[in-house]
Amino acid sequence: MTTLTSMRSGIATNLATISGLRTASTVPDQPNPPIAVVIPRTISYDTAYARGLDTYEFVVIVIVGRVSERTAQSTLDAYCNPTGASSIKTAIESDRTLGGAASDLRVQEMRNYQSLAIGEITYLAAEFVVQVIAQ
Repeated sequence: MTTLTSMRSGIATNLATISGLRTASTVPDQPNPPIAVVIPRTISYDTAYARGLDTYEFVVIVIVGRVSERTAQSTLDAYCNPTGASSIKTAIESDRTLGGAASDLRVQEMRNYQSLAIGEITYLAAEFVVQVIAQ
């Protein structure tokens, strides 16, 4: 049976294939950049007949470093590329079944490339929207 926890873990596992990127399948108290945090946003139940499929939307927030660092922008740019060794899209889609927890998934978009205040520190971050189809 597919669970929300198994899908979050599967996305984090796929992201861990990017060298130097920390991953978290739950929201950490104190993020240590660069880090990708997997957060569930919505679940649409019964998108196929008789409990055939559910559609999940996750947001992966990638936090790279202090907003004032020039290298933070270069790092985040590499994560935003649609392909390549540092591509968030490529990493997440490397196992589209999340180890058997899903039928399919797709990274739909990158959005909100911006400053993110956590505590008294302002980081640079971007969000990636992931749609997962599961039974």
